[in-house]
Formats: sequence, structure tokens, C-alpha cells
Amino acid sequence: MNPHLVLIGGGHTHALVLRALADRPATGLRLTLIDPEPRAAYSGMLPGFVAGHYRLDQLQIDLARLARAAGARLIRGRAEGLDRAARRVHVAGQAPIPYDIASLDIGIASDLPGLPGFAAHAVPAKPLTAFAARWQTFATEAASGRAGPRIAVIGAGVAGVELALAAQHRLARAGCAPEIALLDAGREILRDVRKGARAALTDRIARLGIALRTGVRIARIEAAGVVLDSGETIPAALVIGAAGTRPQGWLAGTGLHLTDGFVTVDETLRAVSDPAVFAVGDCAHLSHAPRPKAGVFAVREAPVLRENLIAVLTGRPLSAYRPQKDYLKLISMGEKRAAADRLPLRIEGRWVWRWKDRIDRRFMAQFHDLPGA
Repeated sequence: MNPHLVLIGGGHTHALVLRALADRPATGLRLTLIDPEPRAAYSGMLPGFVAGHYRLDQLQIDLARLARAAGARLIRGRAEGLDRAARRVHVAGQAPIPYDIASLDIGIASDLPGLPGFAAHAVPAKPLTAFAARWQTFATEAASGRAGPRIAVIGAGVAGVELALAAQHRLARAGCAPEIALLDAGREILRDVRKGARAALTDRIARLGIALRTGVRIARIEAAGVVLDSGETIPAALVIGAAGTRPQGWLAGTGLHLTDGFVTVDETLRAVSDPAVFAVGDCAHLSHAPRPKAGVFAVREAPVLRENLIAVLTGRPLSAYRPQKDYLKLISMGEKRAAADRLPLRIEGRWVWRWKDRIDRRFMAQFHDLPGA
């Protein structure tokens, strides 16, 4: 029987691998994709969607259509375990899925399970698909007056700042009087951003009247909003969690070597503790070249992963993935304006947003024009 390759998760890297296989099919290979959703959201366009610049369908990758074009079977379900001895993937509500080689691209979560009330009264920014759907509902309700336009964003890193600025723009355009609070436990925001881009974003936050609260400790989330240790309540009809990231919990039960909960991989993107398992994107830790969680690395991993998955099934040598040391960040500022974080200089403007928009649309265009789909 032909070897069976199972892609667990429809993240950016796996989506690009499937797109490449649609153009250049791998003969003699059975291919399966497992994901709980029929569509995956592209992270690069999420702030633009929140701001109202894109429709939901414009940032969605149709996994069912993509799998069909690549000759893969799509199994709708959430992976919840890996039996490495028997080489089986356990999927909620499904029979175990056998594999010869498995690859993990399941992303991360930004919920705060240790924070009382978060699960009941807040929404994490990741997974992206669930957040996008929740935001769509809230924005509609706020525009019609059925929900108050008050939002609290927990976490003032790049993701939190982009979402706060985007939400403010969307609600203001809808005729609301938005009240946005941006909360962070640290004294300094945007710690991973150079001073030029940080200044541009900080000025924008102040100009729009977003309430920036640093050095705060959150006691709990309630239906009325965020309760601080001091007893103060920050009113919010929607609380968004964008503070840090955490790995999917079920990875801890796989027996794979993990680094801070993420699958430890070598330069070939293969798990250091199991040659039959690969991991990419945010769920992986690059042991040979640790990098922050960023979509640019997931995109650059795709051609190496495709070649290595086929190589290991055909007995060929594997290639090494060498991530770049630095990368350009184009950060949305709510309206059609963005800041570029690459040099210490302050680089911002509508032209930066148009640059980012072209990059994002070009990325998504490859999933719209699929051979044989």
C-alpha cells in the first residue's frame, strides 16, 4: 500500500504545501488533512478584517477546495492525541487515523485559562477562525445598538495593538462612539518593536483616545468587563485576549520532546524525538535557530517541509531550513495606514498599508486559482 502522509492542522505552512502539491502531485502517496474547520483564516489580513477593510471570505483559505486540488482527503475534526507507537492520530469523534509520516501545523492559542472568568466572558485572538466569527457578530451588534461599543484588549504587543486600533476604526466608521482599553502587565508596550515603529503606533493610540493601561494586574473577567486587582472594573462588552501565546495542551501527552510546550524540531523540521513526525509554524520550536512566533517563518518553511516529507518517504536526503535572522514587520494602524518595523527610523503612512495590502492579497491569490478544484 502507498505510504500515508497525514497533515494535522490547516496552518499556513500546510496550506502552502498542499498548494504546491496541487501543481506538482507526489505520485504513489496517500494524503490526508485533518482540521476542525473547512476554512482557515490568514493572520496577515485579520487586522484589516477587524477594521472593515476586508470581507471575511477574503482572508479565508478554503481547505476543502485546497485539499481536493492536492488530491488529499479532508477529515473534519480536532486532533487530540498521537499514538506514536501504533502511528495513529486520535481525532475527536472519529476512528483513529493511521499514518506513516505525520506533520503538525496546529497553531497556538491566546486564551488565558488561569484567569478566572476568561473562558466564559472573553474571546482569544487565536485560533483565528473562531475569533473572526466572534468579531463579525460583535461588530454587527455594536453597529445596530444591540451591544455597547466598549472593548478591552488584554496584551499590548503587536497583535493587541493592531486589534485595538482596528476595532476603534471599525466602530467609529459604523457611527458608534467606541471606548477601547488596551491593557498590559508590563510597563512598556510593543517591546519587540523598534523605536521608530513603536513611536508611530504609540502616537496613534493616543491620538485616537484609546485608553492605554500598563503595569496592571487583572483579577478576573466578568460579564461587565475586566476587574483589576485594585478592584477597579474596566467596562467592556467584548474582552479580547492577545497576551502571549500557549501551545495546544494535547501535545503534552504525545511523548514528543517539547520546549515550553512546543514541539522541538531540528533543522529539517523533524521532531528531535521521532523521525516519523514533523512540526512547523507556531506549534514548533526550532532547536537549531529559535525564532519568535511569526507568520513569515511559517511561509518560508513550506518548500522545505514539502521536499522533506517526500524525501523521507522515498529515502532521499533531507534539506535544512535556515530562517533569516531578521524580518520586516508591516503593522496595521486601524485605518488604511501602517508602520514598517525594520530600521530604527519612523516609517509609516498610507503607502506602507498599500504595500502590505499587495503582499497579503498576493499571498491569498494563490489559493483562489487552484488547478482542478
